Amino acid sequence: MPKRIHPRKATAVRRLKKEDTLSVVDRRTSKEYSLRLHLGSLHAPDLRQIRTSESDFGLLSYDPSFVNTASCKSGISYIDGAAGILRYRGYPIEELAGTRNYLEVAYLLIYGRLPGKNQLAEWLHNITYHTMLHENIKKFMDGFHHDAHPMGMLVSTLAALSTFYPEAKSILDTEQRQRQIHRLIAKMPTLAAFAFRHSVGMAYIYPSNDLGYAENLLTMMHRPSWTTQYTPDPVLSKVLDLLFVLHADHEQNCSTQAMRTVGSAHADPYTCAAAAAAALYGPLHGGANEQVIQMLREVGSKENIPKLLRQVKSGKRLLMGFGHRIYKNRDPRAEIIKKVAPELFAVTGRNPLLDVALELEKVAESDDYFIKRHLYPNVDFYSGIIYQSMGFPVDMFPVLFAIPRMSGWLAQWQEMLLDPEQKIVRPRQLYVGARLRHLPKEASAQ
Repeated sequence: MPKRIHPRKATAVRRLKKEDTLSVVDRRTSKEYSLRLHLGSLHAPDLRQIRTSESDFGLLSYDPSFVNTASCKSGISYIDGAAGILRYRGYPIEELAGTRNYLEVAYLLIYGRLPGKNQLAEWLHNITYHTMLHENIKKFMDGFHHDAHPMGMLVSTLAALSTFYPEAKSILDTEQRQRQIHRLIAKMPTLAAFAFRHSVGMAYIYPSNDLGYAENLLTMMHRPSWTTQYTPDPVLSKVLDLLFVLHADHEQNCSTQAMRTVGSAHADPYTCAAAAAAALYGPLHGGANEQVIQMLREVGSKENIPKLLRQVKSGKRLLMGFGHRIYKNRDPRAEIIKKVAPELFAVTGRNPLLDVALELEKVAESDDYFIKRHLYPNVDFYSGIIYQSMGFPVDMFPVLFAIPRMSGWLAQWQEMLLDPEQKIVRPRQLYVGARLRHLPKEASAQ
């Protein structure tokens, strides 16, 4: 088998703008190849024409963790990490946050346009009247240990929902697909609230058709019982809805890629959503804001910040909530959260961790070490403080992330299904194991 060269050894000669191609010379064979460019990217399968012999499979691209590989074409969310830009369907996140509620944004993500008056009324009706859970789901949840993590319960119950709606397997049936989209978005707050109530040993509170999306979640979580009245503070509902808008979609992140990957096998949307939620369960993804809270608690006060930064610079620990795989500038979502924080703290009282966080941001912003590495606070740095101030325990943080991200997952899933270029996901590998082995003759004889 011919040895494959490292991509750096293939020399890019020139880009022909008129023909939108890239000419590449393979120094192994001295052959020149013309590779097409599409939307400023190289079509990876075209690399297979670069080979050293007829028996050579052709050149592969090697990209661990997909740091520079586009797996799809998408029109849902747009990120310019260098400029700190996030847009949903072309709308800047700064314009949507605070002016459109979460369910309007969910509609935008899934259908590509903001709903008109009649469309919004129908959409709200469909979401509102699918919030209830089958009674057997309660029995399923009751089977979890009393201290089960709410996110683990959410992942499991999402997968279990596929057995309650077998018609969901008809993913190419437009009507059935839309019905499952309504159900998943509608049932997420109920699943989340039930998981929380189970984890604290309290009776489940059913959703109310008279309440908004965020209000329903707060009521189901915090209402003491059916015999007592509870009205969530409108400021808390407003801020929670804003956070839902900010977390609704974020391009091809780990959980979204899980949704698309499982969906490419034509699994039902509940199973796909469970896979996406499982990815979000990881501390490097949905659990990041929990780690921020833990870090700020360890720091304790402003006086201990220099010690923390010394540890970060020496490689002894990570600065949680700073930096981002995509953003090399400020995370626009973090800036929006900072602006709304005073309004929330006027109701909840000022979270003492905020002072530590603000001082940490101030010190880091003036330090060349962090400036050169483009380490700015991301959305996780402040969202955890906000959630904690609203009375949510830290183990609910990834669940609160999953609720709004469901709309993004479903938008991405539907887009993938309707994209004729998409097939079942099957990456290649560079095999580095043994070429060929034979069992000892005595072993073969046995």
